[in-house]
Amino acid sequence: MGIGDCKGGVEKAQETAAELYQLAALMLGDEGEAASLVESTVADVDVDPCEAEEAAVDTARHHLVEAAVARMSLADPEAFVVPAQAGSPATCIEDDDLAAAGFSAEQIAGLLNGPENGKQLRDWLDQLPAAQRAIFVQRAVLGWNNDATAASLTNGSGATRMWSSAQVADTFRQALCSLANSLVHAEAQRATA
Repeated sequence: MGIGDCKGGVEKAQETAAELYQLAALMLGDEGEAASLVESTVADVDVDPCEAEEAAVDTARHHLVEAAVARMSLADPEAFVVPAQAGSPATCIEDDDLAAAGFSAEQIAGLLNGPENGKQLRDWLDQLPAAQRAIFVQRAVLGWNNDATAASLTNGSGATRMWSSAQVADTFRQALCSLANSLVHAEAQRATA
């Protein structure tokens, strides 16, 4: 990631690095690993901070996510084995849309940037299986669709079978149900405290 002399270039580079770090930390759950992943992403992806285009930053996001999935897959080779296609949703919600699960993008952002700097969200993510974690971050935090998420899982994990959009949707629903359950329990604990 080169730093040019353009107006705001250094600030844009710093913002991009901070965003990539937050994304890596959510994906990996380890701050040291996240920093290492950001460093390798910055070294591998040429992002010109003087360009107005978001394309280079988006390329860096995709590179980082696939590299994170690769690291997660190395740590647990079975984590990204493509699941069998479910016949019907076997979760607490029928749609894989955040709104259908009772969440808004603002609520997710609030969890991420809340008073504890996303601690509640990170603690919950730490309890998820690796594939659910990776899918949740891509769908809920980055706003990627099922197809883009499936491609990053397949590319990052080196899976011989490709993830499908439907498999991503099923796994995302499972994560959303887990989050809803976690938030209900957290609220109940606050009410009794």
